[in-house]
Amino acid sequence: MKRAAFRAARRRPAQHGLTLVELMVSVAVSLLVVLAASAALIVARQGFANVDAASQLRDNARFVEDIVQRLGVQTGYRDLFHAAYGRTAKVSGLEPDAAPNTFVYGFNNKARSSSDKWYEAGTSRTAGSLGYGSDVLVLRFQPATSNTDATQADGAMIDCSGNAPGPSARDRYDRVASALHVDVSNDGEPALMCTRWNPATGAVDTGPLISGVEDFQVLYGVDGIAAGNSTMPSDATGDGVQNRFLRADQITVADPLVSAANWRRVRSIRIGMVLRSAPNSAVDRTVQTFYPLGSTQGSSGGAAGSMFADAANDPGTVFTPPADGRLRHVITFTVHLRNSQQEPG
Repeated sequence: MKRAAFRAARRRPAQHGLTLVELMVSVAVSLLVVLAASAALIVARQGFANVDAASQLRDNARFVEDIVQRLGVQTGYRDLFHAAYGRTAKVSGLEPDAAPNTFVYGFNNKARSSSDKWYEAGTSRTAGSLGYGSDVLVLRFQPATSNTDATQADGAMIDCSGNAPGPSARDRYDRVASALHVDVSNDGEPALMCTRWNPATGAVDTGPLISGVEDFQVLYGVDGIAAGNSTMPSDATGDGVQNRFLRADQITVADPLVSAANWRRVRSIRIGMVLRSAPNSAVDRTVQTFYPLGSTQGSSGGAAGSMFADAANDPGTVFTPPADGRLRHVITFTVHLRNSQQEPG
């Protein structure tokens, strides 16, 4: 039995390793496994970047909406001491004649420069430039004080930077002014900028509020006036409720007194923005069109986006960025002004 088992073992061929074919097959299978794992990792990372960018865009949108809503609630507020008494002969705080005596003001498709006053934004945006079609929104109010002798505001109100103005309004014409506009921030990205004016010192400060805002659209809900109204509106024509939305260039007219009266008919503000994320954060790389003021169907043609979209007269209301691998988010909201925009007599 031992000799038979020994002879059978000698007849079996010795195992010396893998053949070339077996080695190539194993390498190919290993490569397929590695490629599949790498593809899954890339998809997972891209999905994570997409979700993270979308979450960041939503957070930024909520933050901007909260800031603008608070500014809108404050717009037109006058400290009790200055609101309860009529105009006096004191002129220390009077603004130049060129400044409209309004609490809400704006510009359509304009850019600000550092030397512009709150009622100035004379640089028109050119097609193809960063922020083309974006508007400028100016909101003003008087800081609230706890008593008539206070030299400091009570800290209950904020400007567009989120800071509480320090000095109180020492004159009935003193106002904190906040302007929101699109410009390039220090990191090279488009941003919604905050420019604020200190009524006590006259100092102007500009800084980015939110990065990644490449389109900023504003419409104004007005009461009792039509587009381009050039006659002094009568109090009898308004009921205190908005009846149409107009662009800034449809409210401002040649006559400064009529123009200021038109602006005092603003009852609400409709805001539309397009925010973008960092490069290579989007899964969808196709060209997309956005309607920052909404895609409601028009009453005449019925085409989606035609109600508030007017690419000819209001660039930016139809926004088609290049397919650059960025995720984009549209936010649209309306701010109803709480305070009267009329000056007391």
